[in-house]
Amino acid sequence: MSKQIQTRRKTVRDIRAAKGATPLVCLTAYTAPMAELLDERVDMMLVGDSVGMVVHGLPTTVGVTLDMMIMHGKAVMRGSTQAFVVVDMPFGYYEGSLEQAFTNASRVMRETGCQAVKIESGAYAADTVRHLVERGVPVVAHVGLRPQATHVDGGFKAKGRTQEEVDRVMNEALAADEAGCLAMVVEGVAEELGRQVTAAVSCPTIGIGASTACDGQILVTDDMLGMFDWTPKFVRKYADLRSEIGKAVDGYAEDVRQRQFPSEAETYNFKGQN
Repeated sequence: MSKQIQTRRKTVRDIRAAKGATPLVCLTAYTAPMAELLDERVDMMLVGDSVGMVVHGLPTTVGVTLDMMIMHGKAVMRGSTQAFVVVDMPFGYYEGSLEQAFTNASRVMRETGCQAVKIESGAYAADTVRHLVERGVPVVAHVGLRPQATHVDGGFKAKGRTQEEVDRVMNEALAADEAGCLAMVVEGVAEELGRQVTAAVSCPTIGIGASTACDGQILVTDDMLGMFDWTPKFVRKYADLRSEIGKAVDGYAEDVRQRQFPSEAETYNFKGQN
């Protein structure tokens, strides 16, 4: 009888060890099939609240609910065995109070089995990070461009182009790091600010539109695979699945209309009596 190969899911220790080492490979995942496909190829999968826009067609991430995140978190955990899985805390479920943050974060971890939660780190975040970490909830912080704050910012706008923005982002990053976050997403910032944040904090930084100096990189998987006509400046498309899927559907539709599908090979035949 052959011995089954054992796999081990990455832990907080593995992620923190990436500081200054080989960059972490990170992508988003929202479904079990995608999680299974990514699992052996990435270090971290983020069940991002971007699911609201990518999967559910919402205009921003603000309308995402905790139940939605838990549902997609469960799916990703079912599809993976090795990657470190982080689930976003959606807007309105952690900012109200420390008690609210812990109640909802602990529910996410308990019901999904994920390894950490992520919170967007405004000025309020350090106390929240510390409160969660002290109670056993690993936290990934998120500084720079914060999608949940788009209504305040007037849209998705890069940060770090003025000294005031540089100081604010740096202060938020240092506070979240000192509070004990295990890693930090740095999104949509001037390249030099990405470098400065990475050098200043003790935890690994994961860039998305930040800098190659970050300790890892993350993209929305559907953006990277070319599922949308428009993507942010920081996205590199590694495929054009939108066009490929369109061609496949066109081919299927033509075969159906010409009665060329299904063929004999794709049709069941009556075998008669034995």
